[in-house]
Parts: sequence; structure tokens; C-alpha cells
Amino acid sequence: MPNDKDAHQDPASVLVIFAHPDPDQSVANRRLLAAISSFSHVTVHDIYATYPDFVVDVHDERRRVQQADVIVFQHPLQMYSCPALLKEWIDVVLGKGFAHGEGGDALAGKTCRFVVTTGGAAEAFTKSGYNKYSMQELLQPFELTAALCRMTWLPPLVLHWARRVSDADRDAFAELYADWIRDPLAHAGGEHGA
Repeated sequence: MPNDKDAHQDPASVLVIFAHPDPDQSVANRRLLAAISSFSHVTVHDIYATYPDFVVDVHDERRRVQQADVIVFQHPLQMYSCPALLKEWIDVVLGKGFAHGEGGDALAGKTCRFVVTTGGAAEAFTKSGYNKYSMQELLQPFELTAALCRMTWLPPLVLHWARRVSDADRDAFAELYADWIRDPLAHAGGEHGA
């Protein structure tokens, strides 16, 4: 006979690597963090607050990612990529021998998702749009990194025109994010874009 613990499993532990060089000026990212901050299984790790000098404590960061079932990278799109400190974090933390290569299986089987805000409209991220490439194409290096680390890649959640959308649209996207993160392994959840 199943016990109560079997009937109700705790949700997967989620580590949100939050990378924003100026979070106080980010209307959208503040709203997104507010939507997920009450979940006990979610840890938000603000790497710009932790490493203002860009010197990443690799040992501590590796401990963090090993303890999580799901790793979320939340950031604004900057110069068609992630903010500089997040790139540094990825380069030094997800190193060979730890996250990939011989003996590098620390992240194998974990789930990875990017949650990204942009300053441009969705139609700007098309072949005929201003940016000439889709978000899926622009985020391919991160998808390849997840594959290299043998992580399960979930389609990114993208809020376009993060400052220009209505408060209602921003709130709806935050709720979409929260609905997924409430039980992130139950389903892929959410749509690509907003």
C-alpha cells in the first residue's frame, strides 16, 4: 500500500542562475523573480550580486548545480547573447572533466531551461525581421552546451519587448513562468515566446 510520501512527491529542486547587470532597472526580470520567489524548492542565485568582480567561485558554483534537479538561466538578451558574467560562469563552471568530457557527468540527466527577456518585438527575431535570426537560432550555443553536458534542454521561455509590453502581458508571462516552475518536470510547459 503506497504511503502519503509516495502519493505526493516534492517538486524537483530548481536553481535559477539569475544574470542581470542592472536588475534594479529591469521591470520584467523583477516581476519574473517575484512570481517564483515564494516556492520553497526554488533557489535564485544572483551572480552579479555574488560576483561583482567577475571572479567566480567555481567550487561553490559546482556544488550548487550538483544539488539541483533543474537549472534555469534567467537573463536579458544582450548583444544577441547572454550578459558577460553569465558567459564567464558557463565557461568556468561547466568545465571539461566536470560537466563534459572524460569523467564529466555531473550534470547528466538534469534539466536546463533559459528564460530570456528581449528589448525587441517577436517579429524582429525572424529571417525577414530586424535581427535576421530567430531566438531559437540565437540560443543554439546554449542548447549545444546543454547537450554537451548531457542535460535535457527545454525550449526557452522568451518575453519579447520586455519594457514595452503591457503590465497585464508581463504579468501573464510571469504566471506562465511560475506555472511551469511550480512542477518543472511534470511537463515541458509554456510556449516559446510571449
